[in-house]
Amino acid sequence: MLRIENLSKRYGDHLVFQGLNYTFSPGCVVLSDEDNTGKSTLLNILAGVMAADSGDVWVNGHSMACAPQVAKAALAYVPDNCLAFPQQTGREWLQQAAREKNTQLDETALGLADKLGLAEHLDKRFEQMSTGTRRKVFLAACALGRPAVILADGPSNGLDTPARAILAEQFRVWAQDRVVLFASHDAQLVEACGAKPLSLDALRG
Repeated sequence: MLRIENLSKRYGDHLVFQGLNYTFSPGCVVLSDEDNTGKSTLLNILAGVMAADSGDVWVNGHSMACAPQVAKAALAYVPDNCLAFPQQTGREWLQQAAREKNTQLDETALGLADKLGLAEHLDKRFEQMSTGTRRKVFLAACALGRPAVILADGPSNGLDTPARAILAEQFRVWAQDRVVLFASHDAQLVEACGAKPLSLDALRG
């Protein structure tokens, strides 16, 4: 479902990582490295929002280098910064995300939004939302079109306690037949969703 081949990334003279290779099977995995070790960079590359210097990412059999639109349509991504569209309402952004995945904003995504306590905030603009509420919109978008891969950078940041419990439950459900890969220092979330720790060192070689 998710495979990385010889990924490398450098910022100027700083080598972030080189020669990363790994094949992910369905399940829940947390990147367990400390901060500033390349976790966010790797997730951005896997999600197709940043280009690697070399190598490729395969999502559900589709190459990010050769068929980026198809590959991106098969995944969902919750970035660290969820304020990319300050003027859009949550509902407008979910509708846009659905179109990009060739699907519709249906009861599955709206149901997850409701469980997360988001329903009353969907028609607010992102700039009017709290950090946690913005993140809930992106989490609800993960239910659009049954993506094979769920990527998330700090998915519980800013969430209230009930929403964190819903998130852990949802990660467990998705992990039954999809890849759920996230970066987090939230030990309670990691334990609650049964995530397997993985370091970038394990991807080298």
